[in-house]
Amino acid sequence: MLKEEVDNLKRRKYWREDSLNLIDYVILDQDGNPISRRMGRTLNVSEGGCLLETHIPLEQGQTIRLTVALDEEMVELEGRVAHVRQCKEMGYCSGIEFLQMDPEGKRVIKKYIEALKASATPGLQE
Repeated sequence: MLKEEVDNLKRRKYWREDSLNLIDYVILDQDGNPISRRMGRTLNVSEGGCLLETHIPLEQGQTIRLTVALDEEMVELEGRVAHVRQCKEMGYCSGIEFLQMDPEGKRVIKKYIEALKASATPGLQE
């Protein structure tokens, strides 16, 4: 593992699990009004945020409303774009920090991440 990867792991508050999920997102203006609606997908998910792959670059600091399907449940979240980088020839990766999430959304995400961890580590018991 590279030193940069170790440093990134040390500064993270939440464990991130690789997870591909289609996502619908709405870019909001400063007053919380919708500007545009797009589709993307998550590359990884944690209790505190996700890495979102999109066809257009988002702007650092933008607020977005996300709807993501995790297993059989839909979760609506609000997040802030923490960073953006080009991740493919025609795509962009944005780190999203979750800002608002109701208790049910927190429950669904936590359950989903625990299931991902368990499937990645056979025999893992909580």
